[in-house]
Amino acid sequence: MAILVGSILLTACQLPFGIGNKTQPVATPSVAFRPGTVLGIQGDATTLNSYPGIPWVRLSYPTCVASDLSGQVLKDTISSYHAQGMHVMLTYCQTNGANLFDMHEFNDIAQAGADAVQCGNEQMKQSATTSYVTPDRFARFFDLCQSAIMAKRLVIPVILGSMDPLVVPNDNDKLMNQVHYLDAMQSTMNASVHPGGNWNWRSQTLGLIDSWHNGYPDANTNNLAQLFAFWAQQLHIGINSGNLGKHLWVVEGTGCVKGCGIDASNPREVAISHIMTLVTDVKTTVGYGVPFFYFSGKDFYTPQIGWIYGVLDVNSHSKPLRQDLSIGAVKLVLTCSSGKIVVADQELLLAKLYGGCTLPADYASTLQS
Repeated sequence: MAILVGSILLTACQLPFGIGNKTQPVATPSVAFRPGTVLGIQGDATTLNSYPGIPWVRLSYPTCVASDLSGQVLKDTISSYHAQGMHVMLTYCQTNGANLFDMHEFNDIAQAGADAVQCGNEQMKQSATTSYVTPDRFARFFDLCQSAIMAKRLVIPVILGSMDPLVVPNDNDKLMNQVHYLDAMQSTMNASVHPGGNWNWRSQTLGLIDSWHNGYPDANTNNLAQLFAFWAQQLHIGINSGNLGKHLWVVEGTGCVKGCGIDASNPREVAISHIMTLVTDVKTTVGYGVPFFYFSGKDFYTPQIGWIYGVLDVNSHSKPLRQDLSIGAVKLVLTCSSGKIVVADQELLLAKLYGGCTLPADYASTLQS
């Protein structure tokens, strides 16, 4: 999505994540997260206690959306999430002009105490709501951002921006343009940012955004899985190798209502699309062991996109599984390690799916009844 514009992977390895340049310092991480455990949600500074059971939260720096999440406020907010046992990924969106290389802001995010940082967001997208950056300038931006973070905390992952959401196979040419952008960025990195270096985008951790009505109206609709297949091929890794989560983080996974074939004027269709997308995305990403952040925690509206549907309403209250019905009108009985559990609201469903609970065989027909 163009608005907010997403946890940590990796197994214990010899190099800190994001390092692909021989001129960078080497350190052995003292703590590493398995990719499949990095499961979160887009959060904010005002909904600190509303996501029990969800292990990660994604916060956005003020360069992404108007807020006071910088300096001490940002540190305190991250500390508050940590006190609840949650990990935090911080997204720092690129700005325009000379401000793109603002070391004050780089140092601010480096000192904030986040467990992962996404440097850049939708940097390839040319639209009125995003800040497109040419590959050569983004190479310098990412290097400065990553270096500032590594200077403070060598062990945390740094996510290389995010690819704007596209649809397979309709946007295959645009997907290849994203690959060409990364190739151009790599050339600049090794030619002028660190001359003679061996930086390779395929050794980095790429941010991925998917916004499509996965799982509905056709149960076989799964754009997220198709994006995984595309990027596995481009990364030169087997999609079932277990290594995909070392190179991709889904920083935003959400449904699509406006301009994607869903009847936005039909509350029932929108509600079914929303909840089926949530379930399909989580099942897909967990199946491949890829880090994933559901977008968004709360409902909100933007004129450019329309409604963005979260697992809570605009007032941070629980939402029924089918948001067009009342809580309890539709329920699912999940099988968890502790036994059966009845779920009637969206946040609890997301938390339980993240926790390894399984859905009943008839979940799709139940949600669509």
